[in-house]
Amino acid sequence: MIKVLLVDDQELVRSGLRRILRRKDGFGIVGECADGSEVAPAVAAERPDVVVMDLRMKHVDGIEATRRLQAGEDPPPVLVLTTFDDDQLLSGALRAGASGFLLKDSPAEEVIRAVRALAAGEACLDPAVTGRVLTAYRSSAPEPEATSAEELTSRERDVLVLLGRGLSNAEIAADLGISEVTVKSHVGHIFVKLGVRDRAAAIVYAFDHRIVTPR
Repeated sequence: MIKVLLVDDQELVRSGLRRILRRKDGFGIVGECADGSEVAPAVAAERPDVVVMDLRMKHVDGIEATRRLQAGEDPPPVLVLTTFDDDQLLSGALRAGASGFLLKDSPAEEVIRAVRALAAGEACLDPAVTGRVLTAYRSSAPEPEATSAEELTSRERDVLVLLGRGLSNAEIAADLGISEVTVKSHVGHIFVKLGVRDRAAAIVYAFDHRIVTPR
């Protein structure tokens, strides 16, 4: 069972997410928050596997709530779900530590897939806006320091490129003709060598250092 915390100031949205993330499909809604200020206590109490986070809320927005979570110990991955196709807003969520983002008009199947991906330690960036968002991220971020990508083996670099294109471990394994266990090993080495915390950060790194370019 994947434990999910819903964070949105609209009851109608939370109700819709409850209908999408059903117990019979392997999800359990362990809590709901109407504002970002409620998130940290709810996470401490319920220990969700994934937080589904709105960005625009009245008191504490989703970016600040995500930043506060990341400052804590062993934070759960955050999936940003927003109606706003705002590149700067979404790039701010990535900088705050979100592991993925989707627009609220995404099909229910995409929401399910994204929550499962984050629970499995993967990232999920909406392909409709990823290129633009990461371009916005780069334009507002400091110039990257000297890259440590030179430490990557050729195979690890291949894996990083496919990570940057949004492929899952299973898809990378199929593309490269290697086992999924081997992919997981390569991903772990990439994290260590690049000094990044998760797949979303590795994807941002790949775009920042022109290893992958927006399509």
